[in-house]
Amino acid sequence: MFLRCHSRKKNGKAHRYWSVVESRRLDNGSTAQRQVLYLGEINDSQQAAWRKSLEVFDEDRGQRRQLSLFPDDRPVPADALNAVSVRLAEMKLVRPRSFGDCWLGCLLWKELQLDHFWREKLSADRGGVPWDAVIQLLAVNRLCAPGTEFALHRRWFDSSAMDELLGFDFVVAEKDRLYRCLDRVLPHKDALCQHLVQRWKTLFDASVDVLLYDLTSTYFEGSCQQIPKARHGYSRDGRSDCRQVVIALVVTTTGFPLAYEVLAGNTADKTTLGKFLKKIETLYGKARRVWIMDRGIPTEATLQGMRDEQIGYLVGTPKSLLSKMEQELLAKPWEQVHDGMRVKLLEKDKELYVLAHSEQRRKKENAMRRRKLKKLVHGLNRIKRAMKRRKIGRDTLLRRVAVFKKEAGRVASFVHVREPTATEEVTRKTFVCTFRRNEWRDAIKNDGSYILRACLPWDDWPEKMEKQAPVLWEWYMQLTRVEEAFKTLKSDLGLRPIHHQLERRMEAHILIAFLGYCLQVTLREKLSRHAPGLTPRECLKSLGRIHMLDVHVPTTDGRTLIMPRFTEPDEQQRILLEKLSLALPPQPPPRIRSVDPPGRAQARAIL
Repeated sequence: MFLRCHSRKKNGKAHRYWSVVESRRLDNGSTAQRQVLYLGEINDSQQAAWRKSLEVFDEDRGQRRQLSLFPDDRPVPADALNAVSVRLAEMKLVRPRSFGDCWLGCLLWKELQLDHFWREKLSADRGGVPWDAVIQLLAVNRLCAPGTEFALHRRWFDSSAMDELLGFDFVVAEKDRLYRCLDRVLPHKDALCQHLVQRWKTLFDASVDVLLYDLTSTYFEGSCQQIPKARHGYSRDGRSDCRQVVIALVVTTTGFPLAYEVLAGNTADKTTLGKFLKKIETLYGKARRVWIMDRGIPTEATLQGMRDEQIGYLVGTPKSLLSKMEQELLAKPWEQVHDGMRVKLLEKDKELYVLAHSEQRRKKENAMRRRKLKKLVHGLNRIKRAMKRRKIGRDTLLRRVAVFKKEAGRVASFVHVREPTATEEVTRKTFVCTFRRNEWRDAIKNDGSYILRACLPWDDWPEKMEKQAPVLWEWYMQLTRVEEAFKTLKSDLGLRPIHHQLERRMEAHILIAFLGYCLQVTLREKLSRHAPGLTPRECLKSLGRIHMLDVHVPTTDGRTLIMPRFTEPDEQQRILLEKLSLALPPQPPPRIRSVDPPGRAQARAIL
């Protein structure tokens, strides 16, 4: 890299503009030059009226003042006040760090007015740094580069521009300060949810009439002896060997989260809905809402209670109900949702039943069943052929059959296996397999069909309910939103695994991940209006390529002028900022210090 000076005359006066240029060697032997950083005009005119003054922060005096800069190849004018001569040839570019993604995260934080919210909630707590700045640091880290609090303290803060964006140096990222902040945020969880919902209503006119409810789990690393909620249970992550907690989440059809709850790891899904109904009513009042959920969550008693309290619901139903209502549904007409998907609706006993059928899904499920059945039958036949060659013990036979049944899953129920008793010898007569053909035909006939159960207990609902079948099906398909939220929390935002060994910090860790998801879903909603195909992660990755670095310019009197500067956005980044109606902030103000203190990373390495 080298300094390049551009000279031009304006109104008869000479001006010099400086930039940092990188030279690259190409494959054909030639070189190409790229402007890395534009420094602007450093005026060295002998006329006092044309002098360029910078407002710098004098770290020695602890105050701001105007300073005139002159290159060391020209003498400083005798009448120049507060002037300094700089050694441009010794300029250095140090501490490159990510800027664009952190800046966007802080912008979303302010747009949701979370800075005001946390300042009001935590202003009474004493601390060397405002606690709202610490929690902002934690949330932006969770959005941009999710990791542990120690990783934030040890590596990420120095590799990001959060010091310039927050206005605090490394003191805001002290390890103990980060953990103490976690101890303060949990009591304000419900107030935070109410605040965020109001902001989404203001910014995006978010609707909370249709709610999606589901549960997931996340596991721990460690013994978790001081976390009563950490229990062994059904793991959605496939980690039944680890203790876990269950997270219940309510989101809108556009993905905006309304509330969440952390439950014990052995909590059954069907025991959670009643408490959440009361929680949402307490937070947002009693209103006309429709709850959408999977079939394993509500019980019959819960659904009856929802009907009695005039609460709407839409829930999946086992296929066994289809055979019971087949005759009543035959008389109803089909309605086309889209190519390959048809629905029909039946009203019975103050409830609505929606039958949906997809021809493409039917073919897929048929193929899956046949593949598993073929594998099961071939495995059983291999056992029979082996019986001809050698004698097989009963225990060995039972173990092999159990393995094949487990791999086949529910398809195993269509093959009846007559196993030898403890007193019988294993022969072709005592080991008999029978294919249940009639049950197989009934099962594949219902492949690709689904039945939903709904209740809309309001008198002013449209009378012709058949016209609402496509709407109910589209509502139920929105459950993918809450599944997407769980995927984002666990993968993009690093919710799992949890390493905390105190319950309050475990729940605070989940709250920080929830804040990161709120920032991301706000960005996703902004992108959906201008760039629907661009994901928040790709947007953050693109803007993250805008880096900030410190330009160190030594002066002839032994001091150093430090100018933090972020790089100019490229064409892709400019288009993205334009579509989001965003503009990068002004370059940070420069500062001057007598000597460069040792780097924080070097100091920690010495310790």
